[in-house]
Amino acid sequence: MAIPRIFQKEPVLSIAACLALVSSCFVPPDAEYLGYIDFRTLAILFSLMTVMTGLRGQGVFDWLGRALLSHTRTTFQLTAVLVGLCFFSSMVITNDVSLLTFVPFTFVVLNRLDTAVRDKLLFPIVCMQTIAANLGSMLTPLGNPQNLYLYGKSGMDMGSFVLLMLPYSILSLALLALWAAGLCRRGAEITLAHSEVASRASKALLSLYSILFVLCLLAVLRILPYGIAFAAVLTGVLLANRDTLHRVDYSLILTFVALFIFIGNLGRFAAFSGWLQHILTGHEVWVSVLASQVTSNVPAAILLSGFTENIRALIIGTNLGGLGTLIASMASLISYREIARELPTQKGRYFALFTVSNILFLTVLMGAWALTE
Repeated sequence: MAIPRIFQKEPVLSIAACLALVSSCFVPPDAEYLGYIDFRTLAILFSLMTVMTGLRGQGVFDWLGRALLSHTRTTFQLTAVLVGLCFFSSMVITNDVSLLTFVPFTFVVLNRLDTAVRDKLLFPIVCMQTIAANLGSMLTPLGNPQNLYLYGKSGMDMGSFVLLMLPYSILSLALLALWAAGLCRRGAEITLAHSEVASRASKALLSLYSILFVLCLLAVLRILPYGIAFAAVLTGVLLANRDTLHRVDYSLILTFVALFIFIGNLGRFAAFSGWLQHILTGHEVWVSVLASQVTSNVPAAILLSGFTENIRALIIGTNLGGLGTLIASMASLISYREIARELPTQKGRYFALFTVSNILFLTVLMGAWALTE
């Protein structure tokens, strides 16, 4: 009974672990296994996840959302703030943290509105937030796990990475703005009860996490050795706020490790390696988009990066590939779980809207990519 529950809770990790285990039966563990692991990516990923978990625990992002909403007077302003929070914050705090923070926050906010207004706005806003988090996060290496990994593998500088994804980010923001304007074209003024929330943040911890975030950013930019940033985060959190370590999503790190092992073993099969390289060559964007639809974009990025040198194309493909199916980006499941918990009888309606809107966004963005080729 325990195994089905684990698989249901962590399907991607479970599949990755099975693949690593099966591949190790054909390639017995040896000294080369250590060479599979990208310790830089794992160390920076752990450091960033820990810092963001700590900041979220201090209520920083919730405070930001409430501060911005205190000035909203119309449904369009409300929608713009709730969606904009996910789009822009995901560039720094990752798409997962953005959705974990602002989707539940959206339910709290919209529940203060009239029932008719709430019912009209809820599903479109949550759907837009999910798309916004996945597309906003593509602009920076910090935005999502596959970007962090591919950025490190590519050797690009931050400016080049941002410029690569900037056209798609601008187009994405424009599409979201058009959707919001259409949704609220007959919107009326609204009144929100902006309740004051007692501050639970510790100034000392906020200062600590701010310093640690700067160290993480320096490690991402290759200015500071990643080992120093990792040690600083681990030591600082252990000494000042060790409960944060209990809330970090270690399943993502374990998924990376399992996929590194699986892909490393695949690379030692010459026939398979040659076949995948042949398929990928010249078609990296299309293949990574399609692979993301069935494996999600993080595993797709790790798998395909071992068989092509065109990392820039993989960055575009796996980021755009986060659109489409519900599992194309695992962050999308956060919003779906929230809908299923709050409105279980209407999750099918949300799923339909999510799928149609994602396909439309993916079609437009892939069309924009094709025009630049």
